[in-house]
Amino acid sequence: MRANSIGVIVIAAVVLALFAAYGSLFTVYQTKQALVVRLGEPVRVITEPGLHVKAPLVDTVITVDNRILDLENSAQEVFASDQRRLVIDAFARYRITDVLRFYQTVTNIEGANLRLSSLLNAALRRVLGEATLIHVVRDDRAALMARVRDQLDREARAFGIEVVDVRIRRADLPEQNSQAVYQRMQTERQRQAASIRGEGNQKSQEIRAKADRDVTVIVAEAQSRSEQIRGDGDAQRNRIFAEAYGKDPDFFAFYRSMQAYEAGLRANDTRLVLRPDSDFFKYFGNPAGKDMPKDPSQPAAPPPAAASGGG
Repeated sequence: MRANSIGVIVIAAVVLALFAAYGSLFTVYQTKQALVVRLGEPVRVITEPGLHVKAPLVDTVITVDNRILDLENSAQEVFASDQRRLVIDAFARYRITDVLRFYQTVTNIEGANLRLSSLLNAALRRVLGEATLIHVVRDDRAALMARVRDQLDREARAFGIEVVDVRIRRADLPEQNSQAVYQRMQTERQRQAASIRGEGNQKSQEIRAKADRDVTVIVAEAQSRSEQIRGDGDAQRNRIFAEAYGKDPDFFAFYRSMQAYEAGLRANDTRLVLRPDSDFFKYFGNPAGKDMPKDPSQPAAPPPAAASGGG
């Protein structure tokens, strides 16, 4: 009976020892850092990963992330120095550098995000309130974000937090202002388009007028040149005809009569009323072109009557 009691006690002691050993060991991972709290009071900070020991039942281990954390801030309106309203959607990146101070000031990640959001909004209002709309949207955006980050980092050090980066995801005008701005932009673009179109029409008129003037000049020069060439050709033709006439007048007369026959006796509705013994048909009766003999059967034409004198 006594042996059984001793065995039970030994087993209980072993179980208690195992439970105490299990309760006194904990693991810190590479992505975490730990704070050991004993009865509500911080005891030590553990930043090295691995297996560590704590007092069972009285010590509590609080782990926090040592990686870069995200702070998503809600969009808010700020006033630029030129009194333009902007809707700013910003975010921040931070890491926990002092676990003890972090635990004593904000306790956990939710509390840190809440405090950092208010600090970020205040820093955005201070920095962007000193810049114009153009500087925020286009010119000095990176420099302004660096200033916001520096200000937020100085204030976050009191919570054991280091601010790594602050960025603006979007910077827009309020909806009612956006419509007015878009309308002004559209009007300006339409004015520019009308101006460019007017300049284009003016340029086209100038080009068209110059082309018409050049056409007139070219046509006039071409006509002048053609008349000159035609005159030279006519002169050359007349010279050749004159030389041919001087060499053989009979052949020249025959050639000109053949040309007259070709032009006057075409296969069309042209009719000529001529005397058969006219000079036009002299080559029909005699190839030599001599006057045709008169027919003796035809009566001679009566001599013209003498003009009667007045008396």
